[in-house]
Amino acid sequence: MRCLTHTLFRRLSCLSPQCMPWRWSQILSPKELSLRQSCSARPGVMTATDVVNYWQKVFETNGIPEARESSEYIVSFVLGAKTFQSLSSKSLCTPLTVAQQEQIQQLSNKRLERMPVQYILGEWDFQDLTLKMRPPVFIPRPETEDLISLVVEEESLMYKKNSGLCFPVSAPHPVILEIGCGSGAIALSLLCKLPQSRVIAMDKEEAAVDLTRENAHRLQLQERIHVLHQDVSYSSAKQLLLWGPVDFIVSNPPYVFHEDMASLDAEILRYEDLDALDGGDDGMRVIETILVLAPSLLKDSGSVFLEVDPRHPNMVKDWLQAHPNLLLVLRAVHKDFCGKPRFLHIQKQSR
Repeated sequence: MRCLTHTLFRRLSCLSPQCMPWRWSQILSPKELSLRQSCSARPGVMTATDVVNYWQKVFETNGIPEARESSEYIVSFVLGAKTFQSLSSKSLCTPLTVAQQEQIQQLSNKRLERMPVQYILGEWDFQDLTLKMRPPVFIPRPETEDLISLVVEEESLMYKKNSGLCFPVSAPHPVILEIGCGSGAIALSLLCKLPQSRVIAMDKEEAAVDLTRENAHRLQLQERIHVLHQDVSYSSAKQLLLWGPVDFIVSNPPYVFHEDMASLDAEILRYEDLDALDGGDDGMRVIETILVLAPSLLKDSGSVFLEVDPRHPNMVKDWLQAHPNLLLVLRAVHKDFCGKPRFLHIQKQSR
């Protein structure tokens, strides 16, 4: 993070209505000034729009990524809204209290330290769920929502396939294993999308296990999830099989190539658990462990769904061909919303 310039430091230290007005002309465009003046009933009044514009410029000056979005999320949070766009016109023009201004300043100062907005707010939405967030537990990324959809689609296809058999088929009760649960975003989303499912979620970090359990309780899903404080290893199968074979193994494992770790954003390097990202020299360290375990944990025709680096699909395909004894086949490679190959569907073959 670049140090604050002397001028900006003086502006940051002076956020009261009595000393702010003359400074707005220095940081707002004529159009923004006009909007501010139309909302303000008297000189010295600051509105949500004023403060968003102000902190956006502070963030931009200090090289903070997504300056506008960061400012909007912080102000919206203080005003009790999810997004700035969801605030009413009245809310946008209502003068902020001194307490609100002070809270916005405190949270914005954390952003100047490159803390991710998710940690600053202490919560974040993933799919239709609001999850608690705190460092250093890995923050779920938007593209991972597609991983949920792939599992749900496969479960639906399996149910339809079984429904075509001659004998009656009961409603599906899939058992899902998530490896590396972090905040619980994947596991808890699957529980909501598949109401009859049960999930075993594991993570080697105690902070992640605690946060998953907390989020499960907040969402009243704790009765359908077992959360284990355990690292994935070649000896994990014995304990995991206490819950019986599973229908799906799902994971967003550490897959960043070790040489790429140093180039990650400051927000990641300073605050997130780097072990949840570093996949070793070729990004395959945990992926290979999962694939070795999969045949002993999956039911016949069960599936593994993985989020990976775009370089991994061909690497995984070659690796599986070199280990035919595992009886695993790469069924599909799915792209993320940026068009990059991101998700793998691997299936266990029947003997």
